[in-house]
Amino acid sequence: MAVRRIKKGEPGHGTHKFVATGEYQGKPYTVRFGDANAEIKRDDPKRRKAFRDRHSCDEPGPPNKARYHSCKMWGSKPVSKIAR
Repeated sequence: MAVRRIKKGEPGHGTHKFVATGEYQGKPYTVRFGDANAEIKRDDPKRRKAFRDRHSCDEPGPPNKARYHSCKMWGSKPVSKIAR
């Protein structure tokens, strides 16, 4: 499973910020997620908690869904360690 920023000229550029690719239950998937124009303000503990509560990040679901990867981005690891 690889998560990276969307490059200029790729599908989703200008509308989404990240793309995740991988394989789930033997099937390949591609998920584009994140608002390209929104700043990720995950350094504020109150905002992080509100986001994780709002999106039920305790049970993020399968990795072929955008919610799973968004919850991962709003975790404790720096985004630079998650997205290549």
